[in-house]
Amino acid sequence: MVKNLVITALASALVVALAFLFYLSRKLSDAPESLPPTPTASEIPPVSEPPPLEPPPRDPLIVDLERIFEKAKSDPKFQGAMIGFCLLDAEGELMYGLNETTAQIPASSLKTLTTASALEILGPDFRFQTRLGTSDPANPTQPQADLIIQGGGDPMLSPEDLEKWVQNLVKAGLKTIPGRVIGDGRALGGPLFADFWDWGDIGNGYGSPVSGLNLAHNRYIAVLSPGEKVGDPAKLLGTFPEVPGVEWWTEVTTSEKDSGDGLSIYGGERASVIHLRGQIPLGGEWEAKGAVPDPERFAAWHLRSELMKAGIEVKGEAVGAGQLYLGNEAVPEITHELLKHQSPPLLDIIKSIHASSDNHETECLFRAIARQTGMSSDESIRSHWKRRGLDLQSLRIVDGSGLARADHIPPLTLAQVQHFAATGPQGSHYVESLLSTDDGRIHFKAGAMSSIRSLTGIVDQNDDKKFFFTLILNHYPDVSAAEELIDSAINVFRSEE
Repeated sequence: MVKNLVITALASALVVALAFLFYLSRKLSDAPESLPPTPTASEIPPVSEPPPLEPPPRDPLIVDLERIFEKAKSDPKFQGAMIGFCLLDAEGELMYGLNETTAQIPASSLKTLTTASALEILGPDFRFQTRLGTSDPANPTQPQADLIIQGGGDPMLSPEDLEKWVQNLVKAGLKTIPGRVIGDGRALGGPLFADFWDWGDIGNGYGSPVSGLNLAHNRYIAVLSPGEKVGDPAKLLGTFPEVPGVEWWTEVTTSEKDSGDGLSIYGGERASVIHLRGQIPLGGEWEAKGAVPDPERFAAWHLRSELMKAGIEVKGEAVGAGQLYLGNEAVPEITHELLKHQSPPLLDIIKSIHASSDNHETECLFRAIARQTGMSSDESIRSHWKRRGLDLQSLRIVDGSGLARADHIPPLTLAQVQHFAATGPQGSHYVESLLSTDDGRIHFKAGAMSSIRSLTGIVDQNDDKKFFFTLILNHYPDVSAAEELIDSAINVFRSEE
């Protein structure tokens, strides 16, 4: 039975195979006898390629900037120099940069970091306060009441303010100060001069000290008379205002007429001897600004002088809190306030800083930030901007004014400060406080020290588009070339419509 089934299956398979072969032979017989010839390459019609895509047109602003910086890089006048530049668009994105992430010494353009921080941390309406009052006459260590002027860090306190105070005291019927006049500047801590300021800075007016009590920016004018001929010693005629408690060591000689300023003043924190060295030219009297070594004593001394000039008897001397400390004597507190003086609003002080690049005013703001936050100025500024979304990378800030050569910041970071400040909660105040070009399109802050030039700010385009920029030049051998490069960059911004 099984054998029959196998034979039947094999027979069926054979029938199917024969049928497929028959079908295949019929299909082959219907096919053409030969395939058409393969065309040659010359007979194949060419395939047209799409035209190449044209690159988008380049921003003429970037083209012009590249041109002037490429030229500067190959200029022998910039041999060995560091050129750093950064341009950000309205959203703060990088448009063009040259060494933009390399930290450089910024000089006074660093002031914008301090002013922008002060605007947001302290507020544009913040005011410094100075108090005038008397101590408790029942104090057993000082039975006679003292008159105390207690500073709050005001950088704008003037001799005219003291005169008004005294006039008010006279009107109030004050006849006698039974004790001393004490200047108390302890409100702002730290040294009077920033740690990294050069020895050649701290005696001159632009490097005046920072105290809680400041009068006339803690500066004086030294008046000198040249000798009769070149090489003769010059003579110190006096200072205005007078600086109490110091002796003057003058080593100044006479130079050729029109030879310029060759005079330097060397002082220091609470120094008792001030040195004047260098040369002054033949001709008339010569004036130089110097830094007061003891601001507390300076302010107390001039307040006492005004009181006596107005006919008010002062039985004690003028002393500073630092002098009392050195004598192991406690500084008395104000128990009876007579008057309170307020500085101009912070925004006005910032406008003054941006206009005059005053180091003293800036350092007072720098210290005030620390006093407000309870942290160091450096930590306060970094923390504030980090909360705002800006990480101050590669920044070293050892003062608020940029006078220290130990400060450094990349152009990118300083340009980002401009963007965050101008677009932040105090943006309109910040932009308004900067200097601007005649056409009002460029708002800026410049910086300059020996072999250092910088410029940072904001460019307004006609369509309300903004750019933010920073240019820093370090270690160049030719100052005129550096200034020409800065002018070229400004002209590029001005020419863009």
